[in-house]
Amino acid sequence: MTDSASSAGWRDRTAWARERAAPLRSFLVTESGSAGVLVAAVLAALVWANIDIGSYERVWHTTFSIRLGGMHVTRDLRTWINNGLMALFFLVVGLEARREFDLGDLRERRRFVLPALAALAGMVIPVALYLAVNAGRGSAHGWGVAMSTDTALALGLLTLIGRDVPDRVRVFLLTISVVDDFVALIVIAVVYSDHLDAMHLGLAGAAVAVLLVAVVLRVRSRWVYVSIGVVMWATLLASGVDPVVSGLIIGLSAAAYTPDRGRLEEATLRVRLFREQPTPELARSAATGLTAALSPNERLQTFYHPWTSYLIVPLFALANAGIKLRGSFLREAYTSPITLGLLLGYLVGKPVAVVTTSWLVTRLSHGRIRPPVGWAAVLGTGTIAGIGLTVSLLIADRAFSGRELAEAKLGALSAVALAAAVTWTVYRLTGLLPPERKARALVGDVRLIQDLVPAVDPDRDHIRGRRDAAITVIEFGDFECPYCGRAESVVRSLPTAADVRFVWRHLPLGDVHPHARLAAEASEAAAAQGKFWEMHDLLLDHQDRLTAADLVRYASDLGLDVDRFREELQRHVHEARVAQDTESADVSGATGTPTFFVNGQRHYGSYDVESLAAAIRAAREARRSTATPTTTARTS
Repeated sequence: MTDSASSAGWRDRTAWARERAAPLRSFLVTESGSAGVLVAAVLAALVWANIDIGSYERVWHTTFSIRLGGMHVTRDLRTWINNGLMALFFLVVGLEARREFDLGDLRERRRFVLPALAALAGMVIPVALYLAVNAGRGSAHGWGVAMSTDTALALGLLTLIGRDVPDRVRVFLLTISVVDDFVALIVIAVVYSDHLDAMHLGLAGAAVAVLLVAVVLRVRSRWVYVSIGVVMWATLLASGVDPVVSGLIIGLSAAAYTPDRGRLEEATLRVRLFREQPTPELARSAATGLTAALSPNERLQTFYHPWTSYLIVPLFALANAGIKLRGSFLREAYTSPITLGLLLGYLVGKPVAVVTTSWLVTRLSHGRIRPPVGWAAVLGTGTIAGIGLTVSLLIADRAFSGRELAEAKLGALSAVALAAAVTWTVYRLTGLLPPERKARALVGDVRLIQDLVPAVDPDRDHIRGRRDAAITVIEFGDFECPYCGRAESVVRSLPTAADVRFVWRHLPLGDVHPHARLAAEASEAAAAQGKFWEMHDLLLDHQDRLTAADLVRYASDLGLDVDRFREELQRHVHEARVAQDTESADVSGATGTPTFFVNGQRHYGSYDVESLAAAIRAAREARRSTATPTTTARTS
């Protein structure tokens, strides 16, 4: 098998490192990938409506009923999508918000201050501009249409028009969008809901209380939460509050955490029992153990996120974006207060709010709180935030009807095209800057949260490459782990760059690799005689031969003092050193092997040459853009 084939094999099969606990990376990939489907749905709605607006409206006004005895809920298809399926979209929004607080940069709470304030200002200023244009008119009631950013479409178009934009920019945009969506839902529930029914609102509150009790008691039955969610949705619908709020509440209640070692070892034991006796009962036990090792947040997001991004949101756009585009309508609509107010709010209000708020917070905090990106990226985030489609159409459907609804749709759709064009211009001009100025403009002077605990110590850690290299790649590895062995050809190529050093820390997975711990101690025994890396390479080259006799033979081959080596293995002299690395892995959130960190930040995704090289390039850009790099220690 060739090296490339081997790399493909282990990259596709690794059971541990496929984005476990990545706070945002997989979310960004799905959102960006679904943008094309969403754009296609919008275009399909416009084409359909302009070919036959009658059939377009008839389809979405088809009624659909759910009956249970004497109770029934009857709504047209558009309402079922807007009030029903969109609750799942906001479930995913809530899940991502909770995951970012539990595992992402927002676990350091002060990092939430700036994007939260930028999001709030990015709603208040556009609404103020809309109200200024619509002052004294009945259309002023639709101010909520002007305030929300479309997360999926904005991220997707940012990927298309800003291919060289760092991931940190997308993370900043996503954080703003999550706050934006949360506030928009509150506005929908309070301002754009029907007359409230106190009894059903009380029942919905009771359902929320039951949900919180189930979370506290760590109830694991999915049907309990499904039942609570259905009751919450139905009672909110009957109360007059928009029921999509139920999705956000459930999403925020789902905790996110990395799998702990105890649950992983229990899952391994159940799989072994099934392997020894493959019965249906043990199969269910193994499946339950594997599922229980993952957080509720990750299980829910893995299931629902593709459905909402690739089906529900595009279906919503198909049902709501269709308007008849006649010449006379366009002439009048583009001079109407509704359309002009929306264009002014999205194209002027959003970027002004994001840039001004970021500057004020940085200034008032004396630089302690600053944007996680450069100022060109702050401007680009403000302009792309002017894309407001999904929630805008959702509110427009509640605030307007007839011609006013068509004008609101036209304003929101036009803002999408114009905001994308302005954002492309911003990043195009930034790309013309010299490399160092471009890096600073995009990445900024960033203080990074360190995932690695403790930091690398040249006097203690095993380092391959220059000890003072600017870029440090750390691997938590297991000498018996096949994925570590397959990754080794990639890892050994890293220190060839003058500014890169490689550090190995032990994470022997004794529950699946019985020889891993003794092999780790053997490498430390070799280190005591100045031959750590020579033993390290031998062990990874002979992963299927790691018995005590094999280890002693390797010591002899390396010219070590074999008697001393054997005695240290028998007495487990280096057991504490291996345990210290294992404790570092636990504190740093590394539960499987191989797990990589680049300059103290965890690397998510594949471990091929291209992926790790990209992470190293990003670290170089961050250092280049920062005159005096500083770090913020992670609290654990």
